[in-house]
Amino acid sequence: MKVCIIGQGYIGLPTAALFSRNHCEVVGVDVNEKIIENLNKGIIHIEEPGIADIIKIAVEKNIYTASLTPQKADAFIITVPTPYIVENYSCDLSYVVTACESILPYVERGNTIIIESTIAPMSTDDTIKPIFEKAGFEIGKDLYLAHCPERVLPGKILDELVHNDRIIGGVTLECAIKASEVYGQFVEGDLMLTEAKTAELSKCMENTFRDVNIALANELAKICAEIGVNALDVIEMANKHPRVNLHSPGPGVGGHCLAIDPYFIYAKAPETAKIIKLARDTNNSMPDFVCDNVKKIIPNGKIAVLGVSYKGNTGDDRESPSYEIIAKLSGDYKISIYDPHIENPDFVGLDEATRDADLILVLCDHNEFKALDYDLICKNMKNPVIFDTKNIIKEVPSEIKLFNYGNLFELN
Repeated sequence: MKVCIIGQGYIGLPTAALFSRNHCEVVGVDVNEKIIENLNKGIIHIEEPGIADIIKIAVEKNIYTASLTPQKADAFIITVPTPYIVENYSCDLSYVVTACESILPYVERGNTIIIESTIAPMSTDDTIKPIFEKAGFEIGKDLYLAHCPERVLPGKILDELVHNDRIIGGVTLECAIKASEVYGQFVEGDLMLTEAKTAELSKCMENTFRDVNIALANELAKICAEIGVNALDVIEMANKHPRVNLHSPGPGVGGHCLAIDPYFIYAKAPETAKIIKLARDTNNSMPDFVCDNVKKIIPNGKIAVLGVSYKGNTGDDRESPSYEIIAKLSGDYKISIYDPHIENPDFVGLDEATRDADLILVLCDHNEFKALDYDLICKNMKNPVIFDTKNIIKEVPSEIKLFNYGNLFELN
């Protein structure tokens, strides 16, 4: 089987790696010339365990090729971004539409077209299907169209793409069957056949469920800071209940899924989706909550920011609330940033970041931050203070003052 994958990012590249590892010929398409050049040398641009070795071998065996343009194939998979439109929170399908139009000259009867990008309910039927129908194809008869959303965890993408159950949403039943045959090349989880619109809403709802539960934890943290209760103790005690699993509060919600997908549902029914919108508003308010508490800890000076990735132990900083927090603080404070998982010429090491700093602000739960070099910190800071917004630091020396979501009420 030959597979052409449009988009070689956090989903497209791992998917390409797995198809190539399972003896499929793969063409990975991207608009970034530098990425294409490096991929054809076996050099990847994302931090994800296992992918580099697979791509390197596939390039050497000539079963993986990166290209700026599509090629004819048996199956085409679209994995491009889908941001939301700020004015009305609806799904921006422009990248998906462009990707679909780009493969039209290469599509032949009998091909399978799969949209992996997260899209709003009814997008496949209302927007994507007409693109191929206008080109003369009858969907379900001579061309097979499906929406098959991914569900993966950064840092474990390869394992989860293989072992997680997969939703296969066909425009018709035959479309779903054909798409399941494509994923059958490497997926070991269950292949659940359904309608495209059901698959679309299922994916959006999975991320909305998580966003709403995070919002509940974040709201609890705000309440506890206001009324003088340790939020972390409350969560620990409440989670002893056999049917309760409160999340941990944080500095906000990032990533291309939780921070965006709930809006796709809200935009479809804004008068009804009140909980969904309130959860988004709550999570979006957390950068301001962090900044307000920073100002209570120190009115001015230097802040050493630890971590800008939205997900610990990865270099994935898409939609990271860290950037909003940094932007809000940069007018009043000198900011130094340390993130061992992201290459950025403006970032510095831990030593330089903490030297003469007045506050360490932890915004990401990298393992490196769970056990810091406290001797270095005490040497570099006159009055060492840490504000841990991820609640990952359990103990510090007595000469260091630690704030987290358990004791912010001390600032009021």
